[in-house]
Amino acid sequence: MTATGTLTTLRRYPVKSMLGEDTGSALLTVDGVEGDRTVAVVSTSTHHVASAKHPKLWRGLLALGARWNDGAPTVTFPGGEGVRVGDPGLDGMLSAWLEQDVKVTTVRPERATVDRPDPEAVLEAGEDAEVPYESVDIGLGSRGATFVDHSPVHLITTATLGHIGVEAVRYRPNVVLDLPGTSPFAENAWVGREISIGTAVLRVVFPTPRCAVPTLAHGSLPRSPHAVRALLDGNRVAVPGLGPRPCLGAYAQVVQGGRVAVGDHAALL
Repeated sequence: MTATGTLTTLRRYPVKSMLGEDTGSALLTVDGVEGDRTVAVVSTSTHHVASAKHPKLWRGLLALGARWNDGAPTVTFPGGEGVRVGDPGLDGMLSAWLEQDVKVTTVRPERATVDRPDPEAVLEAGEDAEVPYESVDIGLGSRGATFVDHSPVHLITTATLGHIGVEAVRYRPNVVLDLPGTSPFAENAWVGREISIGTAVLRVVFPTPRCAVPTLAHGSLPRSPHAVRALLDGNRVAVPGLGPRPCLGAYAQVVQGGRVAVGDHAALL
C-alpha cells in the first residue's frame, strides 16, 4: 500500500538538547537535515555529551535556543542574548547556566556517549531525583558526523501526534508528515520501507524509543508527564537490541538526498 500526503514541518536542532527551529526548506543529505545537531555540549569531567535525557543534570539545556544562521550556529539565552558558537566566552556562560563545567564542540568523537535514565524512573521519582542511568553510545545509525541519537532523521506523522494530543516540539522531530488515512502509531510497522519527500528518499530503521525529554519543560512550555506516560500505557514496541520501549515516531536514514521544502509531496512506498 502506498500512502501519500505532504511534508508539513521541517525542523532542525543545531545544538543537541537545545530548542530547535522550523525551516521552510533545507538540504537533506546522508547526515540528515542541514544544520541539525552539528554542535554538542560536553561535560569536562565525564567527557559525555550533555543530553536532557538525564534531567537532573541537563534539563537546563531545554531553556536555551539554537539557530543555524547559515553555518554559524548561535545559542540564545533566556532574555534574548545570542552568542555564536566559537565565541570564547560561550563555554563559561554555559557552565554558569548549567552549574557545572562544560565545553562546546563541533567535532564528534569516535565514541560519543550520553547518560539515559529509564523514563519511568524519572516519572516516578521526579526530574530532580537521583535515579539510575545507563551510558549509551549515540549515532550508531549514522556515519558519525553529527550528534544524532541514532539515525540522521527522526520523523512523525500528524495522525500519531493528533492521537496523543501533545505538541510536536516535545518529541523533537525533523520531519512531520501528513499522510491522510494513516493510523496513529503506523510508524511502528514501517521498518524497512522507504518514504519519498520531494526528490529525497528515506528508509525507516526502527520506531523511536522515548526518554524523559518529552515530559520536561521546553522553553515556555511546562512539564507534560502525559507525553511519555501515554506511550508507556499505549505504545510499547519491541526495539531491536533494546526490548519493549515506549515509542513514538521512527528513525530513518537518507537513501537519496535532495532539497526538501514544507508542502512537498510525500509518499510511503
